[in-house]
Formats: sequence, structure tokens, C-alpha cells
Amino acid sequence: MAQSSKTLSNDLTELLSTVNHHTYIPKGTFLFQEGQLANELYIIKSGRIQISKNTPDGKELTLRICGINEIVGELTLFSEGAKYLLSAKALENSEVGVIKKEELEEKLSHNNALAIEFMKWMSDHFRRTQTKFRDLILYGKKGALYSTLIRMVNSYGVESANGFLIDMKLTNQELAGFCGTSREVVNRLLSDLKKEDIVSIQKGKITIHNLDYLRDVIGCENCPIDICEID
Repeated sequence: MAQSSKTLSNDLTELLSTVNHHTYIPKGTFLFQEGQLANELYIIKSGRIQISKNTPDGKELTLRICGINEIVGELTLFSEGAKYLLSAKALENSEVGVIKKEELEEKLSHNNALAIEFMKWMSDHFRRTQTKFRDLILYGKKGALYSTLIRMVNSYGVESANGFLIDMKLTNQELAGFCGTSREVVNRLLSDLKKEDIVSIQKGKITIHNLDYLRDVIGCENCPIDICEID
């Protein structure tokens, strides 16, 4: 499935690429954690970064997975003394460029066109997050899993004669993180889908054989691809 375009203008890309320095984040370690003082933003140069939120019952809710040239930590802009609202953890060995928050704020405040573009870009992230919470609240654990699979197809899906292969290895624990539930619940839900030939799993990769079934169950509203992605 073709991925949507989320490209920024050349001017904004150039601005965000003016980093202070680069840093390496080993797999499994945090770039930043929820509650820490937020003085920096980061642009990913290599690897993948998971953005998550801790729930009151101690679970980790994964909100998105970010890849090369995506920005993390952007929710803290123009907030004095702000702390990170989310946590960012490396899913693989990664490299990021470090952008000082105050410097970026200063540059945006003197360029209205870039500031407006950046606001629109951030708005898209907010909309994606809102739709994820909507699916979780309205349709529960099953809806959250089905929504996650649909978003995975939109982000990483490769169409074939058998449906859509999600070209990314996923453990049931990782899927549970996107749904705010346990690995056992995801095991059961996936088992039910496999029995109905809705999905199949080989070597850690999921193929969706009947995407319309998942969409029908959660009352898919046919949101633009830009909104219905996992990243």
C-alpha cells in the first residue's frame, strides 16, 4: 500500500536539520522520559524510536513509531519550563540530531510562514493521537488491536495476492503496547482472527487477508491516510 506523503517544505526541512550535535541511542534505552525537563527536540537520523505514555495502572501505551527524518519531543515547543509529556525509547540502535528548543523557537518566531507550517505539522500529530484514543475508548481492546493493524498496513503494508503484508516484525507484547492491554489479550484476539482466516503470521510478520473485516468491526470512517498511520 502506498504510503502517504508527510514531507515538509525545503525551508522547514533545512531549519530542522540545523542541529547542535548528534547522539547515539542504544537499543532499549530512553532518549527522554515522561516528566523530564524538556530543553531539546530531536530529529532521527537512523533507527526507530517508540513514543509512549504511561497509564495510571502502570501499563505502557505506545502512540507511534518514528523513523528517519521524523521529529520527537515537539510537544514542548513554546512552553516555558515544560516537561516531556511522553517517553521516547530506541527500538534499535539509533542516531538523532539534537535541536535546542530555545533556538528553534527563536527562529520560528521570526518566520511566520515556517511557524504556520510547523503548527500544521504538529496538528497532524495531534489528530493521529486523538483518533487512536477514540478507537481505544469506543471499541475497547479488540477495536484498539484492529485499529493498530489497519494503521500498520497504512504505514508498512505491502500488497500481495493474499492481502497486505505488514513488512515489520512485531511481537505480541509490542502490539499490546499499542492497545494498552496485555500480551495474553493480544494472543487471544490474534488467535481468533487466525481461525477465521482474517490474518496469518509467519516469521513474526503479519499478513492481513481481509482488511475490510477489520474496518467494518470498528466502523472505519475512511480517514485520510495521513491520519490513519502508526507513525
